[in-house]
Amino acid sequence: MTTECAYQISNILGEGPVWCPLEQALYWVDIDGFLLQRWHPESEDYQSWPMPTHIGCFALREGGGGIVALRTGFASIDFDGGTLTPLFDPEADQPDMRFNDGKCDRKGRFWAGTQEDGLRAARGSLYRFSANHNCQKMRGEVICSNGIGWSPDNRTMYYTDSMKYEIYAYDFDPESGEIENERIFAKDIDCIPDGLTVDAEGCVWSAKWDGWKVVRYTPDGKVDSEITMPVQRPTSCMFGGPDLNLLYVTSASIGLSENDLQNGPLAGSVFVIETDTKGLPEPRFAG
Repeated sequence: MTTECAYQISNILGEGPVWCPLEQALYWVDIDGFLLQRWHPESEDYQSWPMPTHIGCFALREGGGGIVALRTGFASIDFDGGTLTPLFDPEADQPDMRFNDGKCDRKGRFWAGTQEDGLRAARGSLYRFSANHNCQKMRGEVICSNGIGWSPDNRTMYYTDSMKYEIYAYDFDPESGEIENERIFAKDIDCIPDGLTVDAEGCVWSAKWDGWKVVRYTPDGKVDSEITMPVQRPTSCMFGGPDLNLLYVTSASIGLSENDLQNGPLAGSVFVIETDTKGLPEPRFAG
């Protein structure tokens, strides 16, 4: 498998790719650049929506538009005017906390987690936000809430705490959205697990911050393959394309020295890898 630069851009902290099959377009965020972005591979059309603060993650909505997790909480966005409508902020009393990665489950519930500025302590949480705006705290004592995804049979949820260097697996109840039986699915030593996605075969793909690679794990947590990246800080990945066999990978340029950037001058760009497997359609928020 070869890696190519799909869209060259110098995002500060590119993250959270979401593929839209209807538009055949890739959405992703620049957390520290305060941007939601969209790119159509066929036409090469690029559009961005400025945010008033950090945008941790994004999902499309069944009723049109999207939902975002900002430093100031959950909000809906209208693409036509870029208008944001606040929905709920579970940590309004903690201004030094912000949302990071998140995704929708197949019942249309939006899962997103938080982290403390500077990642000094395990003060972050994972929240489940439903269409009726009910917000439930599902896990606490998180340092850096990150990559999340679900198995093809919808019975296992994967979740990453980057600064504990661990990806967890949970038994997942698709009807209630409850999780239990936490166990370590995979643990890193020499790099940091960041965003992830799950393919149609049940394998987990994890982007490795400071690892120059994306790793594919089998459902039992064993390393199946590693794909070398031309950038030091790949951040997340998502399957897209007409056949959902193209793995799009976002990346970051934040914190890199001049020497680092000479070694990886495309830092902050979006990359694409043609794979031998297929991804799963990304669910939309039910609200």
